Amino acid sequence: MSYRIVVDSCGELTKEMKESGNFVTASLGIDIQGYHIADDETFDQADFLKRVAESPECPKSSCPSPDTYMEYYHCDAEHVYAVTLSAELSGSYNSAMLGKELYAEEYGEKQIYVFNSRSASVGETLIALKIAECEEAGMSFEEVIETVEAYIEEQKTYFVLESLETLRKNGRLSGVKALVATALNIKPYMGATPQGTIVQLGQARGIKKALGKMIDVVVEEIEEPEKKILAVSHCNCKERAEAVKNQLLQKLKLKKVLILDTAGISSMYANDGGIIVVV
Repeated sequence: MSYRIVVDSCGELTKEMKESGNFVTASLGIDIQGYHIADDETFDQADFLKRVAESPECPKSSCPSPDTYMEYYHCDAEHVYAVTLSAELSGSYNSAMLGKELYAEEYGEKQIYVFNSRSASVGETLIALKIAECEEAGMSFEEVIETVEAYIEEQKTYFVLESLETLRKNGRLSGVKALVATALNIKPYMGATPQGTIVQLGQARGIKKALGKMIDVVVEEIEEPEKKILAVSHCNCKERAEAVKNQLLQKLKLKKVLILDTAGISSMYANDGGIIVVV
Protein backbone atom coordinates (compact mmCIF):
# COMPACT_ATOMS: atom_id res chain seq x y z
CA MET A 1 0.00 0.00 0.00
CA SER A 2 1.17 3.53 -0.70
CA TYR A 3 1.43 5.76 2.35
CA ARG A 4 2.26 9.30 3.43
CA ILE A 5 3.36 10.47 6.86
CA VAL A 6 2.77 14.12 7.74
CA VAL A 7 4.96 15.24 10.66
CA ASP A 8 4.49 18.67 12.19
CA SER A 9 7.70 20.66 12.15
CA CYS A 10 8.48 20.13 15.82
CA GLY A 11 9.57 16.66 14.66
CA GLU A 12 12.93 16.57 12.90
CA LEU A 13 13.32 14.48 9.74
CA THR A 14 16.54 12.64 8.93
CA LYS A 15 18.14 13.04 5.50
CA GLU A 16 16.89 9.56 4.54
CA MET A 17 13.33 10.41 5.60
CA LYS A 18 13.37 13.57 3.47
CA GLU A 19 14.69 11.67 0.46
CA SER A 20 12.25 8.74 0.72
CA GLY A 21 9.27 10.75 -0.53
CA ASN A 22 6.99 9.24 2.14
CA PHE A 23 7.40 12.02 4.71
CA VAL A 24 6.24 15.64 4.54
CA THR A 25 6.47 18.44 7.11
CA ALA A 26 3.53 20.59 8.22
CA SER A 27 5.24 23.80 9.27
CA LEU A 28 4.51 25.68 12.45
CA GLY A 29 5.32 29.38 12.62
CA ILE A 30 7.43 31.37 15.08
CA ASP A 31 6.99 35.05 15.89
CA ILE A 32 9.61 37.08 17.70
CA GLN A 33 9.19 40.82 18.16
CA GLY A 34 6.97 41.16 15.11
CA TYR A 35 9.27 39.07 12.91
CA HIS A 36 7.70 35.89 11.46
CA ILE A 37 9.75 32.76 10.85
CA ALA A 38 8.42 29.71 9.00
CA ASP A 39 9.65 26.47 10.53
CA ASP A 40 10.53 24.87 7.20
CA GLU A 41 13.66 24.19 5.14
CA THR A 42 14.46 27.91 5.19
CA PHE A 43 14.81 27.96 9.01
CA ASP A 44 18.17 29.43 10.03
CA GLN A 45 18.95 28.26 13.55
CA ALA A 46 21.94 30.59 14.09
CA ASP A 47 19.93 33.66 13.03
CA PHE A 48 17.00 32.56 15.19
CA LEU A 49 19.15 32.02 18.31
CA LYS A 50 20.74 35.45 17.76
CA ARG A 51 17.29 37.07 17.57
CA VAL A 52 16.19 35.26 20.75
CA ALA A 53 19.34 36.38 22.60
CA GLU A 54 18.77 40.01 21.58
CA SER A 55 15.02 40.11 22.21
CA PRO A 56 13.49 41.08 25.56
CA GLU A 57 10.38 39.13 24.53
CA CYS A 58 9.91 35.37 24.34
CA PRO A 59 9.18 33.89 20.90
CA LYS A 60 5.67 32.54 20.31
CA SER A 61 4.63 29.65 18.10
CA SER A 62 1.59 29.08 15.89
CA CYS A 63 0.45 25.66 14.67
CA PRO A 64 -0.36 24.62 11.09
CA SER A 65 -3.94 25.44 10.05
CA PRO A 66 -6.54 22.69 9.50
CA ASP A 67 -6.46 23.66 5.78
CA THR A 68 -2.72 23.00 5.68
CA TYR A 69 -3.24 19.52 7.06
CA MET A 70 -6.16 18.90 4.69
CA GLU A 71 -3.99 19.74 1.69
CA TYR A 72 -1.26 17.37 2.90
CA TYR A 73 -3.87 14.61 3.24
CA HIS A 74 -4.96 15.27 -0.36
CA CYS A 75 -2.52 13.01 -2.21
CA ASP A 76 -2.35 9.70 -4.08
CA ALA A 77 -1.32 7.70 -1.01
CA GLU A 78 -3.96 5.25 0.21
CA HIS A 79 -2.91 5.47 3.86
CA VAL A 80 -2.16 8.86 5.40
CA TYR A 81 -0.84 9.38 8.93
CA ALA A 82 -0.11 12.58 10.82
CA VAL A 83 2.24 12.82 13.81
CA THR A 84 1.91 15.91 15.99
CA LEU A 85 3.48 17.54 18.98
CA SER A 86 1.84 16.52 22.28
CA ALA A 87 -1.79 17.71 22.33
CA GLU A 88 -1.11 18.96 25.88
CA LEU A 89 1.54 21.38 24.57
CA SER A 90 0.21 22.58 21.22
CA GLY A 91 -2.91 23.01 19.08
CA SER A 92 -1.27 21.05 16.26
CA TYR A 93 -3.10 17.79 17.11
CA ASN A 94 -6.51 19.49 17.12
CA SER A 95 -5.65 21.23 13.87
CA ALA A 96 -4.68 17.90 12.26
CA MET A 97 -7.96 16.35 13.46
CA LEU A 98 -9.98 19.27 12.06
CA GLY A 99 -8.04 18.90 8.81
CA LYS A 100 -9.25 15.28 8.64
CA GLU A 101 -12.88 16.45 9.02
CA LEU A 102 -12.36 19.10 6.34
CA TYR A 103 -10.89 16.50 4.02
CA ALA A 104 -13.96 14.26 4.41
CA GLU A 105 -16.27 17.20 3.63
CA GLU A 106 -14.22 18.32 0.64
CA TYR A 107 -13.03 15.06 -0.92
CA GLY A 108 -14.90 12.19 0.78
CA GLU A 109 -13.66 9.37 2.99
CA LYS A 110 -10.02 8.31 3.14
CA GLN A 111 -7.90 6.27 5.54
CA ILE A 112 -6.33 9.06 7.61
CA TYR A 113 -5.13 8.71 11.20
CA VAL A 114 -3.66 11.36 13.49
CA PHE A 115 -1.18 10.27 16.17
CA ASN A 116 -0.81 12.45 19.26
CA SER A 117 2.90 11.87 19.95
CA ARG A 118 2.54 12.90 23.63
CA SER A 119 6.14 13.95 23.01
CA ALA A 120 7.99 16.41 20.78
CA SER A 121 11.09 16.74 18.61
CA VAL A 122 12.77 13.37 18.02
CA GLY A 123 9.87 11.66 19.81
CA GLU A 124 7.84 12.49 16.71
CA THR A 125 10.74 11.36 14.48
CA LEU A 126 10.80 7.91 16.09
CA ILE A 127 7.01 7.55 15.82
CA ALA A 128 7.14 8.47 12.12
CA LEU A 129 9.90 5.88 11.58
CA LYS A 130 7.81 3.25 13.40
CA ILE A 131 4.83 3.97 11.10
CA ALA A 132 7.06 3.53 8.03
CA GLU A 133 8.50 0.30 9.46
CA CYS A 134 4.97 -1.09 9.93
CA GLU A 135 3.88 -0.04 6.44
CA GLU A 136 6.99 -1.54 4.85
CA ALA A 137 6.27 -4.79 6.73
CA GLY A 138 2.93 -4.95 4.91
CA MET A 139 0.66 -4.33 7.89
CA SER A 140 -2.94 -3.26 7.34
CA PHE A 141 -4.01 0.30 8.20
CA GLU A 142 -5.61 -0.93 11.45
CA GLU A 143 -2.54 -2.98 12.40
CA VAL A 144 -0.27 0.03 11.85
CA ILE A 145 -2.45 2.17 14.13
CA GLU A 146 -2.58 -0.47 16.87
CA THR A 147 1.18 -1.15 16.74
CA VAL A 148 2.17 2.52 16.71
CA GLU A 149 -0.24 3.52 19.49
CA ALA A 150 1.28 0.74 21.63
CA TYR A 151 4.75 2.10 20.76
CA ILE A 152 3.70 5.62 21.84
CA GLU A 153 2.43 4.21 25.16
CA GLU A 154 5.91 2.82 25.88
CA GLN A 155 7.94 5.76 24.54
CA LYS A 156 9.76 7.95 27.05
CA THR A 157 10.99 11.54 26.64
CA TYR A 158 13.69 13.26 28.71
CA PHE A 159 15.43 16.62 28.42
CA VAL A 160 17.88 19.02 30.03
CA LEU A 161 17.85 22.67 28.98
CA GLU A 162 20.10 25.62 29.75
CA SER A 163 16.95 27.69 30.31
CA LEU A 164 13.29 26.85 30.89
CA GLU A 165 12.15 30.46 30.38
CA THR A 166 10.51 29.96 26.98
CA LEU A 167 8.57 26.94 28.22
CA ARG A 168 7.54 28.79 31.38
CA LYS A 169 6.51 32.05 29.68
CA ASN A 170 4.48 30.15 27.09
CA GLY A 171 2.58 28.30 29.82
CA ARG A 172 4.05 24.86 29.08
CA LEU A 173 5.20 24.24 32.67
CA SER A 174 1.85 24.64 34.40
CA GLY A 175 2.18 21.29 36.18
CA VAL A 176 5.77 21.88 37.33
CA LYS A 177 6.38 23.25 40.81
CA ALA A 178 8.31 26.51 41.18
CA LEU A 179 11.77 26.18 39.71
CA VAL A 180 14.86 26.98 41.70
CA ALA A 181 16.96 30.08 41.15
CA THR A 182 19.14 29.98 38.06
CA ALA A 183 21.74 32.01 39.97
CA LEU A 184 22.72 28.81 41.76
CA ASN A 185 23.29 27.14 38.36
CA ILE A 186 20.76 24.49 39.32
CA LYS A 187 19.61 22.62 36.21
CA PRO A 188 16.47 20.49 36.36
CA TYR A 189 16.29 17.33 34.31
CA MET A 190 12.82 16.88 32.89
CA GLY A 191 10.55 14.25 31.38
CA ALA A 192 7.11 13.78 29.88
CA THR A 193 4.13 12.19 31.62
CA PRO A 194 2.22 9.40 29.81
CA GLN A 195 -0.34 12.09 28.88
CA GLY A 196 2.32 14.28 27.27
CA THR A 197 2.71 17.04 29.84
CA ILE A 198 6.10 18.13 31.22
CA VAL A 199 7.32 16.95 34.61
CA GLN A 200 10.48 17.63 36.59
CA LEU A 201 12.38 14.43 37.41
CA GLY A 202 15.10 16.01 39.54
CA GLN A 203 17.84 18.61 39.53
CA ALA A 204 21.60 18.95 39.77
CA ARG A 205 24.18 21.72 39.92
CA GLY A 206 25.42 22.45 36.42
CA ILE A 207 24.29 21.05 33.09
CA LYS A 208 26.93 18.30 32.98
CA LYS A 209 25.67 16.77 36.24
CA ALA A 210 22.04 17.21 35.20
CA LEU A 211 22.74 15.35 31.94
CA GLY A 212 24.46 12.60 33.93
CA LYS A 213 21.42 12.26 36.19
CA MET A 214 19.10 12.20 33.16
CA ILE A 215 21.22 9.42 31.61
CA ASP A 216 20.92 7.44 34.87
CA VAL A 217 17.10 7.73 34.66
CA VAL A 218 17.11 6.60 31.00
CA VAL A 219 19.25 3.55 31.90
CA GLU A 220 17.06 2.73 34.90
CA GLU A 221 13.74 3.00 33.04
CA ILE A 222 14.54 1.46 29.66
CA GLU A 223 13.32 -2.07 28.90
CA GLU A 224 14.86 -4.32 26.23
CA PRO A 225 17.32 -1.65 25.01
CA GLU A 226 18.73 -3.95 22.34
CA LYS A 227 15.38 -3.64 20.50
CA LYS A 228 15.15 0.14 20.83
CA ILE A 229 16.19 3.05 18.63
CA LEU A 230 17.19 5.98 20.83
CA ALA A 231 17.23 9.51 19.46
CA VAL A 232 19.02 12.61 20.73
CA SER A 233 18.24 16.10 19.47
CA HIS A 234 20.36 19.09 20.37
CA CYS A 235 20.09 22.83 19.93
CA ASN A 236 23.44 24.05 18.64
CA CYS A 237 25.52 21.68 20.82
CA LYS A 238 26.59 18.64 18.78
CA GLU A 239 29.53 17.81 21.05
CA ARG A 240 27.20 17.68 24.06
CA ALA A 241 24.83 15.37 22.13
CA GLU A 242 27.74 13.10 21.13
CA ALA A 243 28.86 12.96 24.78
CA VAL A 244 25.33 11.93 25.86
CA LYS A 245 25.25 9.28 23.13
CA ASN A 246 28.65 7.88 24.18
CA GLN A 247 27.69 7.76 27.87
CA LEU A 248 24.47 5.93 27.01
CA LEU A 249 26.31 3.43 24.79
CA GLN A 250 28.76 2.72 27.63
CA LYS A 251 25.81 1.64 29.78
CA LEU A 252 23.36 0.21 27.24
CA LYS A 253 23.37 -2.02 24.17
CA LEU A 254 20.97 -0.17 21.87
CA LYS A 255 19.69 -1.17 18.43
CA LYS A 256 20.55 2.26 17.01
CA VAL A 257 21.18 5.86 18.09
CA LEU A 258 20.18 8.90 16.02
CA ILE A 259 21.46 12.42 16.59
CA LEU A 260 19.57 15.33 15.04
CA ASP A 261 19.84 19.10 15.25
CA THR A 262 16.64 20.74 16.47
CA ALA A 263 14.43 22.41 13.87
CA GLY A 264 12.57 25.67 14.58
CA ILE A 265 9.95 24.83 17.22
CA SER A 266 12.29 22.48 19.10
CA SER A 267 15.01 25.16 18.97
CA MET A 268 12.54 27.69 20.36
CA TYR A 269 11.73 25.55 23.40
CA ALA A 270 15.07 23.79 23.88
CA ASN A 271 17.00 27.07 23.63
CA ASP A 272 20.72 27.25 22.89
CA GLY A 273 22.45 24.23 24.46
CA GLY A 274 19.36 22.10 25.09
CA ILE A 275 19.38 18.29 24.84
CA ILE A 276 16.35 16.03 24.27
CA VAL A 277 16.50 12.22 24.53
CA VAL A 278 13.67 9.92 23.44
CA VAL A 279 13.54 6.14 23.47
